Formats: sequence, C-alpha cells, structure tokens
Amino acid sequence: MTNGARELLIATTNGGKLREITAILDGLPIALVTLHRYPSLPEPEETGATFQENARLKALYYAEATGLVSIADDSGIEIEALDRAPGVHSARWHGSDYDVKFRKIYELLRARGAATSPARFVCRVAVAREREIVFEAEGRIDGVIADQPRGQNGFGYDPIFLYPPLGRTLAQLDARDKSAVSHRGKAFTAFRTHLLAHPTLIG
Repeated sequence: MTNGARELLIATTNGGKLREITAILDGLPIALVTLHRYPSLPEPEETGATFQENARLKALYYAEATGLVSIADDSGIEIEALDRAPGVHSARWHGSDYDVKFRKIYELLRARGAATSPARFVCRVAVAREREIVFEAEGRIDGVIADQPRGQNGFGYDPIFLYPPLGRTLAQLDARDKSAVSHRGKAFTAFRTHLLAHPTLIG
C-alpha cells in the first residue's frame, strides 16, 4: 500500500471505462489502483452467460491474482428488435471496430423492417475480497437506437444510444452528465455510497 492507504483495484483494461470509474470514485478515502501495475497479468476469459456472472468472475480472478480488493464490471447494450443482442457479447460482437458494429446494427434493424428500436444499457458491478464477493450492484438506462451515430464523447455504443429525456445520445453528453444518468454511473455510484457507509469493506 502507498503511505498506508487502503487500495482498491479497478479491474478493467478499457480506457473509457477507467476514466468514468475513476471520476465517479474520486475523493473516496482509498487509493485507486489500475491494471497498469500488473502489465504481465493476463485477462480472464469471460465465460459467463450473464452480466452478473462475468462481473463476478473478473472481480474474483483479479482479487486472487493481486491480493487486492477488486472491483469489476460487465456491461453491454440490449436492443429489443434484435432479441436483446448483442447483450453480454457487446464488446466482442462483430469485432472491435464500432463503425462496423453500428453498420451491422442498422443492417439487422432494416432486415426486420425497423429503423430504430428500444434499447437499454446494463452494467453489473461486483467487488471481491480474497475469494468472496462482498458487494454487487446493477445499473440500467433505457433509451432508443438513434437514426444515425451522433456525438464525439463517451465510447463504445454511446453514439447510437439516444436518451429521450435529454434528447441526446450518450456521446453528446459531457462526462458528468453522462455519469448522472448512465448504467455505469448508477452502478458505481451505488458502490461509492455503500463504501462510505461501510468503510471497513476495504480492509
């Protein structure tokens, strides 16, 4: 530990997620550690069938591998007209190029006679200490698929996810406004609130 600070490992290699999570957890009486400290540590295979299962397996894997209390999330987009695809496969669905993913989504929607569809983002968070899950939370945000990608902020599927109460996609929101309404913002804010009420969670 650094100067006696309690440490929490943010178990993600996704730069966009890391920026959002560290901003939400900023100011807590803990030291936030990233996987940059463990450059040779391989990522676990995400074999879970649900967001909860994947969040749990990642948190437990990193807690055991590093000895640190670890927080992990699994998240994705569910599009109703596509039978809730891509869901837990969001990150790997049709590769890693999001322009390709967007074109495929619009192609599949057109094939089903739809120009748009209700959709939701889901984020499941798990915190592991040694071999035990000590906290879990879920955040959701409901919206619709925009008629075309819009906005330069955020990452992932944000440009095609329109949030009707604000009339903008998540990629058109600044980081603070996005975290106030997003699936990840809700889940990690729940953890922040819990940790402030239960400071011994991180030993």
